[in-house]
Amino acid sequence: MKNGPVFFLGLLAAIAISWAGVVLGSHRQIGSLPAYFDETQGQAFPRRAGGLAARGQLVYADLGCAACHTQQVRRPDFGSDQARGWGERQSVARDYINQIRPQLGASRFGPDLTNFGARIQKTENAAETIYNLLYNGSTNHPAYKFLFENESIVGQRSATALNVSGLAAGYQVVPTERAQSLVAHLLSLNTPYDFPESIPVAKPAVPAAAAAAGPAPAKIPVTPVPAAGPDEKKTQETKK
Repeated sequence: MKNGPVFFLGLLAAIAISWAGVVLGSHRQIGSLPAYFDETQGQAFPRRAGGLAARGQLVYADLGCAACHTQQVRRPDFGSDQARGWGERQSVARDYINQIRPQLGASRFGPDLTNFGARIQKTENAAETIYNLLYNGSTNHPAYKFLFENESIVGQRSATALNVSGLAAGYQVVPTERAQSLVAHLLSLNTPYDFPESIPVAKPAVPAAAAAAGPAPAKIPVTPVPAAGPDEKKTQETKK
């Protein structure tokens, strides 16, 4: 093959250009997005999670929660996420700028968790509800009992101890630091703010009178009549 080296270099250049366009171009466009400062509230969004919630992002990724859950609310014309109560608006790239490992997910065996914290906070004892689900599991959710410890009670019973039946006297089940971090992260998931790019372009409104009248009737094409030439004018004058 006479042109083998040239072909190889051309193929390598094509791959390099494609990679640069997709990876470097996207990073240049999205990777440097700053937080959006809302002058009406005097704050920048999204807010950076701290403490246990920040560590909980790593636990969430380590446990592979994104295999069954997503953190991405789709546009209204791409799905029914908003109708299901999973969010008030679509997710955009700026939502993830403070996350070390954004967990967009690929499949939805469970509900979307973008605004899980806002939803679960409406229930009584939200943290306890999540702990019980993680420990006991359900028909659609696996149990993660390794996130808890069965320990003896020294002094008073722990405030975070679960109500588990069948325990030996003097023992309790308490969440580990990993479990507490994960629950703190889940409770922090909320996007109550709006970004300019998160609002879809609205279709032009149709006036009520026009909508009631129905679609406009189709126009009938009219063929223009050509003007009479000099000979035709003489013939018309002779007939008169």
